[in-house]
Amino acid sequence: MTRLRIISGRAHPDLALRVAELLAQRMHKGLDEIWCETDIRRFPDGEIYVHVKKTVRRKHVFVVQPTCPSELDGRPTSVNDNLMELLLLIDALKRASAEEIGAVIPYFGYARQDRKTEGRVPISAKVAANLIQDSGATRVLAMELHASQIQGFFDIPLDHLRTDHLFADHIKERHPDWIPNLVVASPDIGGVFRARRVAERLHRPLAVVAKRRDERKGELEVMHVIGDVAGMDVLIVDDIISTGSTLLRAAEALYKAGAQRVFAACTHGVFAGDALERLERSPLRALIVTDTIPQRRALEQSHKIEVISVAEELAEAIYRIYTGRSVSELLVRTR
Repeated sequence: MTRLRIISGRAHPDLALRVAELLAQRMHKGLDEIWCETDIRRFPDGEIYVHVKKTVRRKHVFVVQPTCPSELDGRPTSVNDNLMELLLLIDALKRASAEEIGAVIPYFGYARQDRKTEGRVPISAKVAANLIQDSGATRVLAMELHASQIQGFFDIPLDHLRTDHLFADHIKERHPDWIPNLVVASPDIGGVFRARRVAERLHRPLAVVAKRRDERKGELEVMHVIGDVAGMDVLIVDDIISTGSTLLRAAEALYKAGAQRVFAACTHGVFAGDALERLERSPLRALIVTDTIPQRRALEQSHKIEVISVAEELAEAIYRIYTGRSVSELLVRTR
């Protein structure tokens, strides 16, 4: 009998179940030996009830729960709802004597609040990290954190997966016509390292959209493009698309600089507010995102979006952690 268990919150059960199916296949086990059912519901007053329905004593349990905004029974749920579910699941597992509790967080909410930008504000990413750790998690598996320093917010092991190889492989397979005339671009200076990894995999040059914020108006103003994009196709690479303001302004700047076609690849598709409507109206030709966040609504509302799955990456990382193999080797292999 395997001691590995996969549990899901309600943020993204489809992804969690796919991860469990891949692990069951890899380990030549039945899905019922890996998958652990839960009963999660909300009381009339809004409090969340959690019940793990199988024994987890001395088991290695991985809770798959992105702390993202999502939908449940047609109603929106918040980052806070899904974070609270994760905390309660971890606490339930700790009190049920699980041997190891891994928090698998494909999208880490509050990641963009990773430092003090002015006086008298919290470092919210650190608060979220403390809550996860203090609830009883013994390790964390995350994907494409907005800021690498968030790894240091935890005093437990954290494995950080990347998506640059997923984007590069998808483009090679599905859009080989993009590559010969392509420049890979970062929408800001801070994301250059992320865009550079994709550019290196595709063996294409790199550009950067420099920007500054107008403090008087509180608006983002794109200034100019660093690099030659005239007559070229451009792939913008970023980690998160939320309202879409940064991405779409970067696309406008690239077109003004002479780009022929502009595409984008963003790991986490949050699509807050009217982002999908703005995307449809924009001159952006295509947007590749992953399923770290559920994308059913995005696919229904936009014909420009393509979704690639991170389930195989998560399953492989979990398998390596469970079997005591190196996750670093996985990271090297996928660079």
